[in-house]
Amino acid sequence: MSDYPGEHPEPAVDLGSRAPLLFSLDTGIVLYRIHDRSQEPVFFGRTGRSRFDSPDGKFGVLYVARDEYCAFIETFGQATGVSAVTRKALEERPLSCLTLKTSLKLIDLSDSGGLARIDADGRLFSGSHAVAQRWSAALRSHPTKPAGLLYRARHDPARNACALFDLPQSALVITDTGSLLDSKHAVLLPTILDRYDFGLIE
Repeated sequence: MSDYPGEHPEPAVDLGSRAPLLFSLDTGIVLYRIHDRSQEPVFFGRTGRSRFDSPDGKFGVLYVARDEYCAFIETFGQATGVSAVTRKALEERPLSCLTLKTSLKLIDLSDSGGLARIDADGRLFSGSHAVAQRWSAALRSHPTKPAGLLYRARHDPARNACALFDLPQSALVITDTGSLLDSKHAVLLPTILDRYDFGLIE
């Protein structure tokens, strides 16, 4: 059986001369993150475990979603085939809103033409983390000096997420909105569960 298309190619040697598609996140834009309650909502990870982490730990990456739906499915949908979430899991992971105090320029991998301009394709979002991490490092070093990457979420490609490279804490205003079980999310949670056909386990 053919293994086409196989692994995603490595970054082109002339990547720095390519003109990537750029996207501006303007001041005041709100980004979303569901995180373990024991951790700070702003965490620029260097663990090497996530898709666009630095391959050698030289820079940190913060993963955020453009909306609450994306934050939910990228957090609780990691195990493909498991279409339920427990109340305990929701209680342990608050939803934080991160408001930008400055505009950020991202390399846009989500829109038409964004991948083709840099000789990449959708395997960058679903294939090997090791290859994606080398792309992350190469794109971070691009002459356009991006603050991060805008990309399609693996568990819901209709929604976008961002991988932000090291930023000062002053660039973000953090608002903890509590867990999705809180009364303020009484409409939001069932709407999200219905969207993804997720069950809620007591």
